[in-house]
Amino acid sequence: MNIREFLEQREEMGLSQYAAKSSQSRGREYPASSCEMRTEYQRDRDRIIHSKSFRRLQFKTQVFVSPEGDHYRTRLTHTLEVAQVARTLSRSLNLNEDLTESIALGHDLGHTPFGHIGERTINRLVGGGFRHNEQSLRMVEVIEGNQGLNLTWEVRDGIVNHSGERQAATMEGRIVGKADRIAYINHDIDDAIRAGIIKSEDLPLQSLKVLGQTHGERIAAMIKDIVVNSVNKSEVLSSDSFQEATDDLRKFLFENVYQDKWRSDEEKKCDFIITELFGYFMLNPAEMPLEFVTIVYRDGTERAVTDYIASMTDRFAMRLFHQLFVPNSFSVI
Repeated sequence: MNIREFLEQREEMGLSQYAAKSSQSRGREYPASSCEMRTEYQRDRDRIIHSKSFRRLQFKTQVFVSPEGDHYRTRLTHTLEVAQVARTLSRSLNLNEDLTESIALGHDLGHTPFGHIGERTINRLVGGGFRHNEQSLRMVEVIEGNQGLNLTWEVRDGIVNHSGERQAATMEGRIVGKADRIAYINHDIDDAIRAGIIKSEDLPLQSLKVLGQTHGERIAAMIKDIVVNSVNKSEVLSSDSFQEATDDLRKFLFENVYQDKWRSDEEKKCDFIITELFGYFMLNPAEMPLEFVTIVYRDGTERAVTDYIASMTDRFAMRLFHQLFVPNSFSVI
């Protein structure tokens, strides 16, 4: 017996009846030989971690654009925090931790430069709109490695359905959706307090009474509430009181951090950079890297330009804007 077969048997015997077992996966889009050491979901995790799009997350905005402090979250640290919360939930509910981790690590691969500011700008520019969860799916199916990562159906389903109106087909995918919200609500509060945008005493008092006063208390309480309400069930559930308190905290963040006037000037700059880059490459698609020029012939210029800009990091977008639109210094020796 090879190691993979042993791991698959352990999943069959030990995991919850509601867990997705790797041996029962709906498979990959393109046939691939199995690995003797790793299950299919473990292979997906490794493919994501070794991808270029995963490495780029370290230079993409979470909330604060180009922060000077070393302790503000980036899209990469957000992803790691989501994975940590999701794995804890999955382990506690006896679900497939490998599948959960793979979805969590891949859920934001399609996020734009400048965070949700960039997402709103591209959504305005593109016919049919733009949603980062759909772009994350496109990243692993089409763009990464020119032919995609060829991930299992369950991982791809969890990535595209981690946000929005549709639910993931697996419990593991639904857990990532919950973990994503737990992570960003709490770490965005932490970063906003550090930046002086809000104070601890500004947070909704009733939410703190239910969830806890500190960052750690709130995360632990949210996780425990989901576990208690979801154990031995086919859905990932929160209690009414915790759901209401979480929704109130999220509403507070949108009103006082994500959409407040303190970031309007920076938002205009980011919007301007992406708008100008988008317009330039729509007129000059041949100047994009070859992998995106190839997409022009297959899916059209707008799709290729969208893929190119959505793949950029913050610093690359700013550097490219400077290169294309800011004149170089002139000197005579």
